[in-house]
Amino acid sequence: MKRLENKTALVTGGSRGMGAAIAKRLAHEGAKVAITYVSAADKAQAVVKEIEAAGGQAIAIAADNENAEALTAAVNQAGKAFGSIDILVNNAGIWIDGQIDKHTLAEFDRVVSVNVRAVFVAVQAALAHMPNGGRIITIGSNLAERVWAPGMTLYSMTKAALIGLTKGLARDLGAREVTVNLIQPGATDTDMNPQNGPHSDHQRTLMAIPKYGSADDIAAYVAFLSSAEGRSFNGAVTTIDGGTNA
Repeated sequence: MKRLENKTALVTGGSRGMGAAIAKRLAHEGAKVAITYVSAADKAQAVVKEIEAAGGQAIAIAADNENAEALTAAVNQAGKAFGSIDILVNNAGIWIDGQIDKHTLAEFDRVVSVNVRAVFVAVQAALAHMPNGGRIITIGSNLAERVWAPGMTLYSMTKAALIGLTKGLARDLGAREVTVNLIQPGATDTDMNPQNGPHSDHQRTLMAIPKYGSADDIAAYVAFLSSAEGRSFNGAVTTIDGGTNA
């Protein structure tokens, strides 16, 4: 029997990169998987078809994390489609860089809405569909704890906020035996930050092991935390960055 047989999962931002890798890994472990996407319907459907071709079950739901109502509706749709949401993976996020004196209030509001408020919204909505013993896993960033260059203030702020949110939720949901954990990836080879990109050589100089991570590395840890083997991990913050923050 697969580790996540008879489980259901929702992965926000699951059409590409780490989100797609997570969705496919959870499906490989036996879970029924719903993913959300903003505009890349073709990529989202490609993830669904790959899961289905391997014998799994998946659906894709259009929802922008910046829109609280749309995100709530997507969570409810996933819960209705599968009958429950055992695993919620808050993966969707955006990057906005720039010097602090150049940022607009609209940029501040947007990055907070997508990277922090949406996690709160998704968790609240998912809890109505989540049985005791569920799993909530959020994808943050190692930049929450080490800002190694200018221009990252807003992004790093939102990812740091996820640490407190994770720890607070772990306490709030302890009575329901719902575990809440945060993963903080470093440089990971995706289309948003490719290992051969314009900034990749500099990022390698920051690592103890100068090698980009794989989205599959993150997906494997998500699968572990989602399984019975990960039941004692709660309120934990795990940094996976090749030693960048060491």
